[in-house]
Amino acid sequence: MTFIAFDLTYVVEVGPLLATLIFIIIAIELDDLIKATISLGISSAILAAVFFTLNAPYAAVFELSVAAGLITILLLAAIGLIERKQEEEVAQEETP
Repeated sequence: MTFIAFDLTYVVEVGPLLATLIFIIIAIELDDLIKATISLGISSAILAAVFFTLNAPYAAVFELSVAAGLITILLLAAIGLIERKQEEEVAQEETP
């Protein structure tokens, strides 16, 4: 009886890449912009971990600080400003 050899290092290497892909697909498919932005930030953080495992610390730090941090915060701020402006426009249309 033969067993299928299961190499754990393959799972460790491919698992984070699949998780990144899944979170990117979730970010594309979500209708709620805030949840999509958070999903994009999570995928960037996982990708930074992949860079660390590939011995690319500068790329990992850049990915973590800029893509997962700065871009996510800027997108959340922009979404907040857009929603606030839309609420103000609706309130002005309702008042005679």
